[in-house]
Amino acid sequence: MLSAIVFLPLAGALVIALLLREERRIRLWAAAVTVAELALAIAAFVLFRVEDYRRVGSMELVERYESWIPPLSVQYHLGIDGLSVPLVLLTALLGMCAVFASWSVRVRVREYFMWLLILQTAVTGVFVSLDFILFFIFWELELLPMYFLISIWGSGRKDYSAMKFVIFTLSGSAFMLVGILALFFSVDTFSMVDLPSKIEGARLILPAGAIFAFLFAAFAVKLPVWPLHTWLPDAHTDAPTAVSVMLAGVLLKMGGYGMIRIAVGMFPKMAQDYAWLLAILAVISVLYGAIVTLRQTDLKRLIAFSSISHMGYVLLGISSVVGVKGAVSSVGLTGAAMQMFTHGTITGLLFLLVGLVYDKAHTRHIPDMGGLATRMPLIATAMVVAGLASLGLPSTAGFVSEVVVFLGTFPVWGWATALAVFGIVITAGYILWMLQRALFGPPLQRFAQVGDATLVEVLPIAALVIAIMVVGIYPAILTEVFKTGLEPIVNSLQTAAGP
Repeated sequence: MLSAIVFLPLAGALVIALLLREERRIRLWAAAVTVAELALAIAAFVLFRVEDYRRVGSMELVERYESWIPPLSVQYHLGIDGLSVPLVLLTALLGMCAVFASWSVRVRVREYFMWLLILQTAVTGVFVSLDFILFFIFWELELLPMYFLISIWGSGRKDYSAMKFVIFTLSGSAFMLVGILALFFSVDTFSMVDLPSKIEGARLILPAGAIFAFLFAAFAVKLPVWPLHTWLPDAHTDAPTAVSVMLAGVLLKMGGYGMIRIAVGMFPKMAQDYAWLLAILAVISVLYGAIVTLRQTDLKRLIAFSSISHMGYVLLGISSVVGVKGAVSSVGLTGAAMQMFTHGTITGLLFLLVGLVYDKAHTRHIPDMGGLATRMPLIATAMVVAGLASLGLPSTAGFVSEVVVFLGTFPVWGWATALAVFGIVITAGYILWMLQRALFGPPLQRFAQVGDATLVEVLPIAALVIAIMVVGIYPAILTEVFKTGLEPIVNSLQTAAGP
């Protein structure tokens, strides 16, 4: 099943490249592939929930072929646990939404949908890979479609933004590769399942702190963490709508996933030793991102900077690994994992809606907007829901994840958590200001002919709104799953913390 989930979009891209020419058929085929992908991801999630209470912390749906590249001991090894299966589901959901958001693309349609589907394969592969080289291959594979999608179908300084994204990501990947090779030459395995136990007590060719720093740097670029964030606003602003949805929704989560699964899971003692630094960087990211967002007048750039702030909460949750008086709780890490999922749905929806507003009103400049709620009530209603979820309104997904992060980190880093909570106040300010200026007020004559969302456009909007509200009302659907995946990591942290 996991191979099908990973490679179905790639197979769909090959069909588009080799067999399809007519634009309507290409769109319908891409939609069918992503709907089938979502169905498989839902099936995997349901199957995991059925088993997770009996097999806490173990991998499910495992596929392992040890003779994939024998000279290098590289295995084709896939599996999911409670940490990865919700992110696979998120990737499939946003992949489907991205295809429907691309219905109006008219330039080089065949190539566009081909690259979009390849991007989905690459990101999904990152979340299910259990061999470090396979993980790295998928990590690097997403660079190619992202570069072409931004540089060809983007707007503004698209070439500059695409190249900046590639340079930042490749720089981080170089650090990751050094860390991977250092581990292999020390313990002679690329298995991400075996590495945590083999690293403990092993004689490493580089200091453990150096390897941890190399790996953390790669994930910090992708998350992104201040001051490695500068590629994000440019890439978001100049990318086409669907690519912004995927970039904000799932590509950033690759960084958080890597931090939890690899940096913390394999080097628990190093993570605890430098947890104070993670907390400082998290607070700076939260407050800096929120304050800079206040100054934005472009809708897309506003949401891009808000992502920097919200990803700071992921890092804040991770910083709770140091524990209190030798006791390590899973609450902070669970909040960080929840924040990755909920931010993906909320920000994905916001970028989707901003793209629709721009397509219909032909502007993203907030001072030029106003009264759009009367012209596009469905889009306006969904934007209000997404905005209120972003600022953490109770009964929405944003509230659940942020509260869990704060509950997990306050006993560990009281002042840091208090400062991060203030970021919510700033978030409420810029979200409510944006909604009031863009959607409400007297209708403007120049928007008299602007229409609302079509049926094709309503489908992804409805899917994301439902996801936001379901998680907000019944968070246990995710928290219990994440907890099973985080349990082994918490146990290793407890062991590293000592009695």
